[in-house]
Amino acid sequence: MLNGHRTWVFENKPVIISTGTVGGPFEANGRIAEDFDLLHEDLWLGQDSYEQAQTVLFEESCETAIEKAGLKKEDIQFILAGDLINQITSTSFACRTLEAPYLGLFGACSTSMEGLALGALIVNGKGAKYLLTGTASHNAAVEKQFRYPTEYGGQKPPTAQWTVTGAGSALLSDKGKGPRVTSATIGKVVDMGLSDPFNMGGAMAPAAVDTIEAHLKDRGIEPSYYDLIVTGDLGKIGHHIALDLMNKHGLSLKKGQFQDCGKMIYREGQPVLAGASGCGCSATVVYGHLLNRMKKGEFKKMLVVATGALLSPLTFQQKETIPCIAHAVSIEYGGEE
Repeated sequence: MLNGHRTWVFENKPVIISTGTVGGPFEANGRIAEDFDLLHEDLWLGQDSYEQAQTVLFEESCETAIEKAGLKKEDIQFILAGDLINQITSTSFACRTLEAPYLGLFGACSTSMEGLALGALIVNGKGAKYLLTGTASHNAAVEKQFRYPTEYGGQKPPTAQWTVTGAGSALLSDKGKGPRVTSATIGKVVDMGLSDPFNMGGAMAPAAVDTIEAHLKDRGIEPSYYDLIVTGDLGKIGHHIALDLMNKHGLSLKKGQFQDCGKMIYREGQPVLAGASGCGCSATVVYGHLLNRMKKGEFKKMLVVATGALLSPLTFQQKETIPCIAHAVSIEYGGEE
């Protein structure tokens, strides 16, 4: 199953039998609103805090995936999930009501593919029949923790990105119909010395390229193997940097083949500066928009490279640089059982 240095190839090809995606009011006005299962008009989601609202987002995405698969909560053997807030408490609190054995993950915004990679590893090895993985973010909660509360009204530079209020979950099984997880490449920590928390895309781009190169080398394939290679949330700035790096490294890409979830979710005119970010960015775009396009036959093979900045408010205050990571998962769909 281990190919090369850090890539797993899944012989049994675990199936994504269902997904659940939930968004907030800003996402409801975005470019891919029709691909969400549930959209909220209220940023508070009827809760007393934004952190509690994020908990509800994740609960709803999981419950939606379970319901769409025709299962019950008791059928789920494991949940692999995490988020950005205070020791992943939003996810942990959600798992109080989901009532399944739980492994908490932290990969910052790479958590969506970290969970899918580990979940596929478990299902591929017959460690579970039904496994849930996913993540969530909330704009106001994340801004409060990592930058400034939204009420402060602080001005941001053009490199800053807009944290998605949303959650995405995927239900994996050892058999069934749906897109299949065929391989995963685990990222390593890459730190190029950037320390600006308002330029996450620039900080994360080298980690994304490092993982993409490792994936192609380990599997012995060219970029042309995939119809789409999509990063998690590099935004406009990071996407251009990553594309330049890949060109310099001799990776030949077709026009439109390399895209970014952070550039897909919002419309032109929405005040998102360099694009979208947050754990919920890649989770909602991949588990909603991109898998829907896959099922329509628009493409068959996709490599998702979720990117994460492994900083905390404390490390920023101590003037540390920003270590980054990216995990890649290949998903293929041909309509087979």
